[in-house]
Amino acid sequence: MARILITSGPTRQYLDPVRYLTNASSGRMGRALAESALAAGHHVVIVSGPVDVDYPAAAEVVPVVSTEEMLAACRRLFSECDGLIGVAAPCDYRPMKVAPGKISKTGEPLVLQLIETPDVVATMGAEKQHQWLVGFALETDDHRLRALAKLEKKSCDLMVLNGPQAMHALDTSVEIIDPSGAVIGSLAGTKEAVADGIFRVVQERLIESRAKVK
Repeated sequence: MARILITSGPTRQYLDPVRYLTNASSGRMGRALAESALAAGHHVVIVSGPVDVDYPAAAEVVPVVSTEEMLAACRRLFSECDGLIGVAAPCDYRPMKVAPGKISKTGEPLVLQLIETPDVVATMGAEKQHQWLVGFALETDDHRLRALAKLEKKSCDLMVLNGPQAMHALDTSVEIIDPSGAVIGSLAGTKEAVADGIFRVVQERLIESRAKVK
C-alpha cells in the first residue's frame, strides 16, 4: 500500500479582503483520482484549495486557500508519502501588494502589479528523494511540447496533458506522457472513468515497478 499525496482544486490570491484571483478548477478530477487510489487500497492525503465537491471520507483532507499555503502543506506532508499527483490548478500570480481595505471604485482604470507564485510541483520535484511525481499540464498551444518541457523542468515521472475545456467540466480528455515524450495513454470520458485510467498507469508504471525493485 502506498501513501499518496494529491493536490486538488484552485487556489486564491487576494487583492483586498473581498476580491481575489483564481481559476475555474472544480476539484472533480482530484476527487476522482482519490477515489481510484482508495479503491486500489492506498492511503490518500488531499491538499485542496476551496472547492464545492465532497472528497471521499476515507481520505485525509488538508484545506488551504493560497498557493503559498498549498506549497507549505505539501512540503510538510511529502516526506511521509510515496508519491504526489499534482492535479491542482494553483493560481500562478499574486498581487505585489494586498490592499488592507476593500478597493473602492474611482472611475479610473485599476492597475495591478502581479508577481509569480511558487510552483508547487516543481518544488516537490526538486525536493523528492525516493518519491515519484505525476504532474498535470493544461495547455492551449504546442500541447505535447509544452507538457514535455514541464515534465523535465518539474522532475516528473509522468505528465497528464489536458486542455482548458476540462475546467469545471464533468468530462475530460487527456494524454499521458512519459519522460521520453511518448504518449503512453490517451483517455476520454467522465472524469471518474479517466481518473481510473490514469491511476491504472500510475499503479503499473510507478507503484508496482518500484515495489519490484525493492
